[in-house]
Amino acid sequence: MLAQGRATTAAAHRPESIQHPETLRLPATMADKPDISEVEKFDKAKLKKTETQEKNVLPTQDIIEQERKDKS
Repeated sequence: MLAQGRATTAAAHRPESIQHPETLRLPATMADKPDISEVEKFDKAKLKKTETQEKNVLPTQDIIEQERKDKS
C-alpha cells in the first residue's frame, strides 16, 4: 500500500512538461511500418469467382401496410 501511495504522490508533483514514456510519440521508422511487398505481388486472377446472394430481403409495400393494419 505504501508503494502505491508514493507513486500517486510522485505523479501528482511531476511537472506537466514531463510525460510518461508510453505517451511520447516518436516519428515512425521503416521498422514500424508493415512489409507490404508480398501484397504488391498478389495476383488477383487467382481469386475464385463468387456470386453474391441477398439474404436479407426487404419487405414489400404490401407487407408493410399489412403490418401497420395489424398493429392498429
